[in-house]
Amino acid sequence: LGPGCSWYCGGGPYKVTATSFLAPQAGNTYNPENAHDLDYGNAWVEGAKGDGIGEYLTYYFQPYSPRITHIYVVNGYVKTQAAWENNGRVKKLKMYVNDVPYAILCLEDSRSEQAFEFPPIGRGWPENGKADENAKDQTLKFEILEVYKGKKYSDVAISEIYFSGLDVHCFAKGSLV
Repeated sequence: LGPGCSWYCGGGPYKVTATSFLAPQAGNTYNPENAHDLDYGNAWVEGAKGDGIGEYLTYYFQPYSPRITHIYVVNGYVKTQAAWENNGRVKKLKMYVNDVPYAILCLEDSRSEQAFEFPPIGRGWPENGKADENAKDQTLKFEILEVYKGKKYSDVAISEIYFSGLDVHCFAKGSLV
């Protein structure tokens, strides 16, 4: 993603989980955190039998995390062209916000990053400046609905899902606040 400041200065999930993941092989791991390590050389690979339909990743955010307006998906195991072709990729992801269905992300069968823009997701910091001590974590869940088949393996991979949005930097009279 390169140097400099981003939404991650004040945001980002604190945990990523999955319904399953492939056991380590040949020195590679496939755990859910790989889908959010900002390293295109790693991937989450689901570990269920079949082609991964119904498997999902869940991202956990603090109650007052900055709001999300963009979601980026790097589909498949993009480490190499062969890894990308040999493993399955996601065709459709069902997105849930706090366990409520929110959108269907239709992904191209491409090694390129794919961007999705939304109205602000999340609550951000309260306007009155007072946090509710009973506020619950926010979650985004991404469930595999359809896949592009891999040439060699039925496992489905996602190299990255990451975010951008609002509420991280403010400017007042031309100065960073």
